[in-house]
Amino acid sequence: MPTLTTDFADVTGSEDSLRRFLHGLPGVDQVGAEARAASLATRSIKTTAKEFAIDLAITMVDLTTLEGQDTPGKVRALAAKAVHPDPADPTCPQVAAVCVYPDMVAIAKEAVGDSGVNVAAVATAFPSGRAALDIKLADTRDAVEAGADEIDMVIDRGAFLAGRYLQVFDEIVAVREACKRPDGTTAHLKVIFETGELQTYDNVRRASWLAMLAGAHFIKTSTGKVQPAATLPVTLVMLQAVRDFRDLTGQMVGVKPAGGIRTAKDAIKYLVMVNEVAGPDWLTPDWFRFGASTLLNDLLMQRTKLRTGRYSGPDYFTLD
Repeated sequence: MPTLTTDFADVTGSEDSLRRFLHGLPGVDQVGAEARAASLATRSIKTTAKEFAIDLAITMVDLTTLEGQDTPGKVRALAAKAVHPDPADPTCPQVAAVCVYPDMVAIAKEAVGDSGVNVAAVATAFPSGRAALDIKLADTRDAVEAGADEIDMVIDRGAFLAGRYLQVFDEIVAVREACKRPDGTTAHLKVIFETGELQTYDNVRRASWLAMLAGAHFIKTSTGKVQPAATLPVTLVMLQAVRDFRDLTGQMVGVKPAGGIRTAKDAIKYLVMVNEVAGPDWLTPDWFRFGASTLLNDLLMQRTKLRTGRYSGPDYFTLD
């Protein structure tokens, strides 16, 4: 592991140096990582803490619709739900963001208005990442120009698995540059690994460091289109990476598990893991998100149960 005085320009200056660095990272103990994730998942929390955790989880949701059948009406309805998840309860917090395809950004942006809910756009030939770089950059610029606050890009998994690490690094750097707005601000960049295709935890750790060195604001597990998507052990490895990266550089990077997180019980397991592995500084939507389409409904149902003592029917909240 390099020291704080390491010049990362040397690390990323060539394919060979980048490979040496990434393959010099400590290997992941697969059995140990899975055992620790399983152990953390058994933690129980009391009622008052559960109420806090559910509200916190709601604020961390990137409410997502990424279907070919998405319509302007569906996106507006999703944005309305993001701003007011439970219209009958004004104390219910709003979510972090609405996540849509680039052509729906302007509609989502208008719908969320000045609520503070961000608009995220998937870009760079989502979900495959199989396109020429100029097309990926145009995709990103179009979304930013339409008003996207955040860009969720996908890495070229084929290049990564073939060991062309510098190509992946340069692509992330270029996409981050395309996230810049005319006023000098930058849309936040989330880098998606599609961990279900990376094959090993060692590759997840290498991808995490590669993305962070390239300037990612967030590292994200999955597109939600490939199984397995987010898992607790994979997220554990990514949380260890952001923790170690901050220890080394002083810079924080966020983490976003996405795909397959459907219940409040699942979300709380992730929050416990965040606290125990990375630390409480990451327990904020600025540094941890859930990519989900159905998770919010269960969070709302459990929230209502804690407050009223009874469950609402599944059709009480709008279906996503």
